[in-house]
Amino acid sequence: MTPATAQPDLNSIRARLQAIGQTQLLAFADDLDDAGRRALAARLAAIDLERVPQLAKYALTKDTHDATPGKLEPAPYYPCNAASPQRPWNREQYEMAGEALIRAGKVAAFTVAGGQGSRLGFDGPKGCYPAGAVTGKSLFQMLAEQVRAAGAKYGVTIPWRLMTSPLNHEPTIEFFEKHKHFGLDPKQVGFFQQGVLPSFNDATGKMLLAAKDEPATNPDGHGGSLKALYTSGAVEELQALGVEHLSYTQIDNPLVRMIDPVFIGLHAAAPDSSGEMSSKMIAKTDAAEKVGVFCKADGHVRVIEYSDLPAALTNERDERGELRFNAGSPAIHVISLDFVRRLNESPEGFALPLHRAHKKVPHLDLETGELIEPEQPNAIKLETFVFDAIPMCEQSIVLETDRFEFAPIKNADGNDSPATSYVLQTERAAQWLEAAGVRVPRKADGAVDCVIELNPLTATEESELEKADKPDAIASGERIAL
Repeated sequence: MTPATAQPDLNSIRARLQAIGQTQLLAFADDLDDAGRRALAARLAAIDLERVPQLAKYALTKDTHDATPGKLEPAPYYPCNAASPQRPWNREQYEMAGEALIRAGKVAAFTVAGGQGSRLGFDGPKGCYPAGAVTGKSLFQMLAEQVRAAGAKYGVTIPWRLMTSPLNHEPTIEFFEKHKHFGLDPKQVGFFQQGVLPSFNDATGKMLLAAKDEPATNPDGHGGSLKALYTSGAVEELQALGVEHLSYTQIDNPLVRMIDPVFIGLHAAAPDSSGEMSSKMIAKTDAAEKVGVFCKADGHVRVIEYSDLPAALTNERDERGELRFNAGSPAIHVISLDFVRRLNESPEGFALPLHRAHKKVPHLDLETGELIEPEQPNAIKLETFVFDAIPMCEQSIVLETDRFEFAPIKNADGNDSPATSYVLQTERAAQWLEAAGVRVPRKADGAVDCVIELNPLTATEESELEKADKPDAIASGERIAL
């Protein structure tokens, strides 16, 4: 999907590095063989070198957190309960609108899958992690089965694009090939790599060397997905297929609704939506929950990171005793391809703001060539966040979803771990099965006394279980996959 380019020349790159004062990146070029020199040239050519002075200046002078807008209000949202007296709305109308778009081939699935499983103690792409509560299916398979189920339900081939990283691109493709794309047509699945940004010495603004043939870089953040969609050619390719909207999800959430007609319909047809970028929210469990919060400032919806929201607002409650700023972000969006194109074709360049992170970055000693493993943060990493695109919309809407759609697997234990995800997978399946007349064992405290995994090919919503094959009852302690 990435256009072919000529082999970069190290001599021409040397001149470009001299112009920006970053020739230290060639300190060991003479030690390399031809293959090493080619690798170094290719890696340097992948960086927007002419932009490096601007990035270095930002890295050295910008405050760690951008200023929070002074006047913040809770963002309005469409409640889960469409009959809510606070904001009633016609769920059926928007479901029909979304279904029409899906059937017409105007919707594609898009998953950000550049992460590794290191925080989970897993060696490989995070999407390969065994996430099924009973079967141990990988995250990739659980999402692929959703794409298959939606395609079968609506009689359409739904394109699925996955953004990888330089570290996991090839292993991800190999995993899909090994598993025969989990029953999907290989032609409907596409992969492209996330971009990278240089890591800068926190005192000098000089780019660091990770190896003699490799500058130190870091992924450009989930906001980089909106740039990579464009630079990879994916936007052009999908628009040629007739696709207008992307359903954006992240790889670590096995219960995320990959193709949600109600959400898609609201995004495209609600009177207060410009159809550029829409979001789902979950009600925060408590004030301290570490999720970004949907707010409104200067007439635009935006996400304020939990660490940046003033404590007085974080803890503020309304007349019912509920949190005023309760709309947490699970990183679920619908994004129009025209909007992605506009962000990238801005005269000022890709439009998302940068964020700084002070990190420990291993690097070569320029005198000895030995690798230094710093004990304290020594470098600035820059990244972009996808939610920073929201206030760039003319109008952006937010839809509340239930907590079951947010069952992420991020940590080896504790919150957002496999254990908590399995509980949510089981509880959601149990509630759906009970509504369909199946007896599910529960403990005295109401907790489900079994483990259940529900395949999306069996049901992607509660009503689909009415016609599905299912047992009359599940035994206490049973582990069952349906």
